[in-house]
Amino acid sequence: MNPKNSWWILVIVSLGVIIPFVVPYFTLDPANSRVSFSSAAIQFPLLVAHIVTACVALIVGFIQFLHPIRMKSPRVHRYLGRVYVSSVIISGILALVYTFYVENFSKATSFLVLSLLWLFTCWMGYRTATRKKIDEHRKWMIRSFGITLVAVSGRLLVPVLLLIYSILNGFTLPEGREAMVENVLNVNIWVGLIANFIIIEWKILKQDSKDS
Repeated sequence: MNPKNSWWILVIVSLGVIIPFVVPYFTLDPANSRVSFSSAAIQFPLLVAHIVTACVALIVGFIQFLHPIRMKSPRVHRYLGRVYVSSVIISGILALVYTFYVENFSKATSFLVLSLLWLFTCWMGYRTATRKKIDEHRKWMIRSFGITLVAVSGRLLVPVLLLIYSILNGFTLPEGREAMVENVLNVNIWVGLIANFIIIEWKILKQDSKDS
């Protein structure tokens, strides 16, 4: 498949997955939240701010990797890069704070690891850019954006994980349907993170082999 077509398919799929999830939060009504919390006064504003800045990072990230922007408009690329980095840092820090309110240990750990990796890869991307290490900058920003896309892959993998759960249990639900969904939602972030990293590192290695 043409790389340009693949990129636009990724954009369309990502927006199709994310938009239905984030729209309820723009109403600023805690009753519309898909995530349960104990304190609407504290946790809900943290969650909304995290989601909004993460969406900015996602959209700007897609624009950043467009060839005309990246190669022909360096000033625009640098400006959007600052917006991306700022969005990731704000969203990542908010996610770290919100982690302390997550009661489920598996979910809390996955969000903690995801947030730390997100902040680290983005910082490395920014640092290598300021030091004019362009090749290293490209690699770290690919890694950073790959982690941004875990918000998409983690949700896309839910049906696959539900199927795997059913197969491993002989197409039965020993603990019921709600327990099945809960178990899947406890691991989908981990699986999405691992899957994205494998794809990203494969892409980087493939590009390096072409350049060598």
